[in-house]
Amino acid sequence: MAKTLISVKVNGRTQEKAVEPRTLLVHFLREELRLTGAHIGCETSHCGACTVDVDGQSVKSCTHLAVQCDGSEVLTVEGLANGGVLHAVQEGFYQEHGLQCGFCTPGMLMRAWRLLQENPAPSEEEIRAGMSGNLCRCTGYQNIVKAVQYAAAKLQQTAQEAA
Repeated sequence: MAKTLISVKVNGRTQEKAVEPRTLLVHFLREELRLTGAHIGCETSHCGACTVDVDGQSVKSCTHLAVQCDGSEVLTVEGLANGGVLHAVQEGFYQEHGLQCGFCTPGMLMRAWRLLQENPAPSEEEIRAGMSGNLCRCTGYQNIVKAVQYAAAKLQQTAQEAA
């Protein structure tokens, strides 16, 4: 099958690769770029373990083609930390015990990050609705909600200190 050359900015770095048109974004990230944070869970976009951010939107990378990202900016869980310093969302999941087995965690982190970009001060109900497309089979969600609340508060505090 003929390959298509795509150019994608992933975690701030431009990547040019030839891919088969049927290559899923999750496989492109994991196999071509060796970014293994996005997990392959259900392969039907129901679980959200593969969630990444593409051009300002949460995307389930298991049902999104890599060629659809030509010219796009993609952020994966590997791009959240800055110079070894955890992002507030990552810190929140750590501090509030928002994970157990960890399989869903990368997708949860990415969805929480996008949610806080869209709504920096969400209510508990808004967090639950905003995270509803990502499934966790271990935690019961209460600590995930607390983790997002922690991150929202930390990001607001950081913004106030910078102002």
